[in-house]
Amino acid sequence: MNEPTDVIVDKNSTSLIICDNGNRRIVRWSLENPEDREIIIEDINCWGLTMNENGDLSVSDRDNQAVKRWRKGTIVAGGHGRGNKLNQLYNPVFIFIDREDTLYITDSDNHRVIKWRKDAKEGIVVADGKESNQFKHPVGLSFDAENNLYVVDQSTI
Repeated sequence: MNEPTDVIVDKNSTSLIICDNGNRRIVRWSLENPEDREIIIEDINCWGLTMNENGDLSVSDRDNQAVKRWRKGTIVAGGHGRGNKLNQLYNPVFIFIDREDTLYITDSDNHRVIKWRKDAKEGIVVADGKESNQFKHPVGLSFDAENNLYVVDQSTI
């Protein structure tokens, strides 16, 4: 590994899926047999990973300013170049997917958290640091049982 940035547990295959950012790849690492490792995605500037209840893996791709659902590398958010329009991202970092397949993305260099509903053509800003001075570079995000959003801000304002 070289600069791993995220890890999730794949319950279907009893393995870890690791974003090995420094090596520009995503690897699957068996929890039952640590010697059983495989590269599942190569040549990607990944940062964040999430998996829905169907076992579909989503990956933030910072080179393409997009989030991709991985089986065929289908773009499900962004992908229209770097920018701050609602159909663009600028350094997507960590991602979370809910039961309705809505993606929540820390769009770090746009200083916002944006949600992207399944099959949407653009996102909806749910927290914006530029206008409200809430945060400067959001990176991590999580929800609690009451559906409150928590955001990790990498920089101070």
